[in-house]
Amino acid sequence: MFCFLKKIIFLLWARWEVCLSEIKFKNAEKEQEKLLLTLVKKAEKTLFGKIHEFQKIRSVKDFQEKVKITDYEGLKNYIEKIKHGDRDILYPKIPEYLAKTSGTTSGAKYIPLSKEGIKSQINAARLALFYYVHKTKKTNFLSGKMIFLQGSPKLEEKNGIKVGRLSGIVAHHIPGYLRKNRLPKFETNCIEDWENKVDEIVKETQGENMTLVSGIPPWLIMYFEKLSDRNKKKIKELFPNLELIITGGVNYEPYQDKMEMLLGGKVDILQTFPASEGFFAFQDKKQEEMLLLTHHGIFYEFIPLEKLKDPSPPRLILKEIELNKDYAMVITTNSGLWAYSIGDVIRFVSKKPYRITISGRTRHYTSAFGEHVIGHEAEESLKETCKKYPCRITEFHLAPQVNPDNGQLPYHEWFIEFEKEPEDIVGFRTTLDLELRKRNSYYNDLITGNILQELVITKFPKNTFLNYARINGKLGGQNKIPRLANDRKIADQLLESQP
Repeated sequence: MFCFLKKIIFLLWARWEVCLSEIKFKNAEKEQEKLLLTLVKKAEKTLFGKIHEFQKIRSVKDFQEKVKITDYEGLKNYIEKIKHGDRDILYPKIPEYLAKTSGTTSGAKYIPLSKEGIKSQINAARLALFYYVHKTKKTNFLSGKMIFLQGSPKLEEKNGIKVGRLSGIVAHHIPGYLRKNRLPKFETNCIEDWENKVDEIVKETQGENMTLVSGIPPWLIMYFEKLSDRNKKKIKELFPNLELIITGGVNYEPYQDKMEMLLGGKVDILQTFPASEGFFAFQDKKQEEMLLLTHHGIFYEFIPLEKLKDPSPPRLILKEIELNKDYAMVITTNSGLWAYSIGDVIRFVSKKPYRITISGRTRHYTSAFGEHVIGHEAEESLKETCKKYPCRITEFHLAPQVNPDNGQLPYHEWFIEFEKEPEDIVGFRTTLDLELRKRNSYYNDLITGNILQELVITKFPKNTFLNYARINGKLGGQNKIPRLANDRKIADQLLESQP
């Protein structure tokens, strides 16, 4: 009886929260401009606010004139002051947390999270769950065990600020109605070595009534593989009541075939778009697109991708964007990030409400010859090729070969770890090249103009990407291996990582 009442209450609660949110989504443009001016007003007396004359800002245009686009390097001096315990630097007082994350150019990055900021992150994640319940009317996952594959919840403290990985920080804010059924135990979650941690999680969860699993796709796959290998069964045989998988961090679609093979049965997938800097979007219906969160403490600007390198690129707001065009996303947050380029490329697929797909990363692309191939183009090309030449891919990486041996033309080299190879690898290669040429006209021009030769595929043995992650400290948590690069640094490391 108690479980039945719990489900009814959750359904009614979900309906209420969704209805309230949809009113705000309908007024997203006004909500966004109002939010920006509220944030500016709050931060007038901070060091950043004084330097940038926040007291004179009365509009979005004023803000764009006073505050130039920046990145972590641009805010690093301010963040160093925060780390030393200084108050009122980027946002009033000191942040509640510093979310530690690895950076490709800055080493370790420390992203400030105010009390408001972490609350916005938690509320956004909760709203994603409410939307799922409201749309599907499914609540059985509340009755079983849940696991969140995440970093260690152990937090350091520096000058009154708690420091740790975002996933570890979030572990301290799991809602009470989910906490009782949560696995693994705290001690297991604190294990730093990712492989040992997953082994312990497998032992703890085996035989449990698992109904919800959450994590980044490659690490979910690692967990499921270990479970499956240990028991010689599909995941749905082990966890027949598994109802929902929540993913985030990277695009889920390239992992879909592998995930479905491991599961061996129907499980709902809820895709989300979280980061240390904020929780941006979640999937609110069956399509891959995600609902952009416009009323959770983040003001958005968008730079057309082709203008990103301009000295003064256009900074568009919601009412100015176009559909099906790639934009670099810039955010201003209630944790003190101001006109901050997060490095993600998104594409709008609808307005009212605003829905997006993730195209790639501004720093993860291949453009050694001016083609600027982005993640979305590579992943879609691979997806279509795999339909024509059935196969399963564990992971891939694309890098340019500028100076091949024997006087050959340069080419794109695709490093692919197949779980199941296509029967016709030559046809696979040619089709993959044609699919990429369809999606990127610059690449097509380079091929037809005999500047580049057709792409080359280098096959990797099983566990190459896993070994690379292990050697480079990229196992688990929020760590992701870039799928595209503009040089061969990762490619060379992958070649050395082959088992």
